[in-house]
Amino acid sequence: MSPPRGSGGPTDDDLEVRRVQPYEATKTYLCPGCNRDIPPGTGHIVAVPRLAPDLRRHWHKGCWDRRATRRPR
Repeated sequence: MSPPRGSGGPTDDDLEVRRVQPYEATKTYLCPGCNRDIPPGTGHIVAVPRLAPDLRRHWHKGCWDRRATRRPR
C-alpha cells in the first residue's frame, strides 16, 4: 500500500510497522490519521521509518487501515 495521496511520506517498504498491545500502551499519543488522542491502554499501530526512527508515528488501527484512501488535509 502507498501512503496517503499527497503526503510525500515513506512507502510501506520504508517503514517497520509494529502492533502495540493494550497492556504495552502506557502513554497518550496523537494519531496523525485523525488528530485525536490514543489514550493509554489502547492497542494501536506504530509506523517507524527505517531511515529516521525518531520520526515514528502512532496510529489508531482503523486510521492506519484507511490511510491510503483518506483525503489529504
